[in-house]
Amino acid sequence: MDTRDLVVTDIAAATALWTEADLTRPWNDPGADIRRALAGERSTVLGCFDGEDLVATAMVGEDGHRGWIYYVAVVRDLRGRRLGARMITAAEDWLAERGAVKVQLMVRHGNAEAAGFYEHLGYTDSEVSVLAKWLPGHPA
Repeated sequence: MDTRDLVVTDIAAATALWTEADLTRPWNDPGADIRRALAGERSTVLGCFDGEDLVATAMVGEDGHRGWIYYVAVVRDLRGRRLGARMITAAEDWLAERGAVKVQLMVRHGNAEAAGFYEHLGYTDSEVSVLAKWLPGHPA
């Protein structure tokens, strides 16, 4: 298996994977999220490929201090084979290469399976709340 940055032609496969993994929401266009990440100088979407098949992803970005990881997904039939951990390691390595000193991610309330996965990899609850606000021109 090979891990690399996604390219525009991978968008459909990534959005299909994210939909299967229940990571998408009606108010958030996953294709637009990928295009923004790929266009940014401080972000990308990493993909793990088995031949030509996209089997896992992690979106990663940094702000000069902290790194963020989003959209960690693994094809359902391949879960339990450490591909998720592989993607987290690849994202952490990408961030470390750019000088990030801390990695953060968000887990939706009630998603005990995801929380347990991240805790197993050494992530802890930062005991903060994430506040959000939609900017004009975006879904409310």
